[in-house]
Formats: sequence, C-alpha cells, structure tokens
Amino acid sequence: MFTVAALYHFTRFADPAGILGPLLDLCRAERITGTLLLAHEGINGTIAGPAQGIDAVLTHLRALPGCADLEWKLSSATKQPFARMKVRLKREIVTMGQPNVDPKARVGHYVRPEDWNELIQSPDVAVIDTRNDYEVAIGTFEGAVDPETASFRDFPAWWEKNKERFHNKRIAMFCTGGIRCEKSTNYLLGQGVPEVFHLKGGILKYLEEVPEAESTWQGECFVFDGRVSVGHGLREGPHELCHACRRPILPEDRTRPEYEHGVSCHHCADETSADDKARFRERQKQIELARARGETHLGGENSV
Repeated sequence: MFTVAALYHFTRFADPAGILGPLLDLCRAERITGTLLLAHEGINGTIAGPAQGIDAVLTHLRALPGCADLEWKLSSATKQPFARMKVRLKREIVTMGQPNVDPKARVGHYVRPEDWNELIQSPDVAVIDTRNDYEVAIGTFEGAVDPETASFRDFPAWWEKNKERFHNKRIAMFCTGGIRCEKSTNYLLGQGVPEVFHLKGGILKYLEEVPEAESTWQGECFVFDGRVSVGHGLREGPHELCHACRRPILPEDRTRPEYEHGVSCHHCADETSADDKARFRERQKQIELARARGETHLGGENSV
C-alpha cells in the first residue's frame, strides 16, 4: 500500500530554484514519486510512496520559508500511482494567466465540508465547478454549473461571458483540492462579486469527511495520478486513462469500437489523424517492449 499526499501552499519564495535540488534529492532518497511544482508564488503537487518517506518530505516542506502552515490531504493507493519523481519550476503553481490575481492578498470565505451542503442548497447561491470539462464529466456536486472549460486558464473568459447569469447571487466554488479556488475566488472578488465562498480542502476533503449517505456529490472525483478517480472515503474508483488523450474512461469503454489501447478511445478517436494513430501505435509497441524487459518506458501508462 502506498501513501498519497496532495498538497499546495501559497507563499512567496524568493528563490524557488534553490529549493528544487535538495527537495528532489530527498524525494529520491525516500523512494517518493510524483510531481511537485515550484514558483515564486508557492508549491503545489501530489506525491506517493512509503508512509515514512512521505512524512520526511512533508517535514522538509513545512520547514521552507512561509510553509509552517502547509496543509495536505492523505489517501492511499494499492499500486504506485507515479512512475518517477519530478520537481519543476513554473511561472504559476496553477496556471490562470491573470497577473493581478494574488491568493495571498484575499480569497473567498472558506466553507468546511460539514457545512457545504447547507450552503449550496440555499436558493440565492450559485455553485460553480472550476475544474476542467473531462474532470466534471465523471462527477460533480448536484446542481453545480459546469463552465465546460478545457483548462483553468479559460475560466476568466468564461466568467466574463456568463457573469450576468449570476447577478444578485452568492457564489460557491469548488475544485479537487482547493488550489484552483484560491485563485478563482480572488479573481471574482477582484471583479466586484461581493460574496464568494469555496470548499475548504476541496472535493477530496469532502469525500473523506462527509458520510456517503449525507453526500450531495454525484459520481467520482478525477485525480491526477495513476488511480485516475476516487470516490467516497477516498476509495479508488473504477476509471482508467486513455493513454492517447489522457481522459478518464470506464473499463466497459474498452469494448467500444473506437478503443485501441494506447491509441484512441471514444473521446479522441475523431480528434487525431491516421498519422497520429500510427505514431501512438509505435509508442505503445515501445512501451510493451520495455515492459517485457522489466524496464519503465518514459511514455508509459503510469508516467503521470
């Protein structure tokens, strides 16, 4: 069993590049895999490995400048959900592309998971899912608005086109772990929305703490690791990834005529050319040859 830690923290790192090397070395020494993103605005990522190793990395992260209050969410996976460890420098730890957005300045009102249902069932509250369209497709809260955005960067343009729909409404927002709502609630406050709320700890915290019998969540929650989805109690869900388009599919989707392992699924079969599919087939062939040799191919199925 592997321990999985999802984490983020907004703080001001003067030299994120100086943090990278020691952090990567520690993760490798503790047999930790996953992805951590560093930027001047903070840190974001998901890591997995032995519980003792996860504890060591979290202790290291909390000792970084401004990170004493770092929070994380723990869950488990039966298989290693990542193929390798990556620590990367980025312009933003979650990309919104809005230079004036600053979650350190202000964000919406945090709502605890146990208080979320009451809020979102209020008639004067509009609930907005800030995640990408393929995430929303496999699960969301009852009655939530789906912006149908392909990436978080698209959210400001969607809001500009749709803001009149939410006149005189309080806005409640949610995402997987909370990080996208830190930026989206700051953005809406900057756009003059007077009352903005967001789910503290995100969907993951809600699924962990709210009993299924009392839940207003429908479906599964997409996660950015080899588990693909989780449900109530953070149990691993049934979804797999199409390794051509990286969208979630169900096991029964493998029987559809559009499905070819590593090449296409019903989501993407019409989106790629014959040349693309030939390239994907060759990649899949190399993955299988590497597996037969007992090696891990960098384009392999767990290279999340």
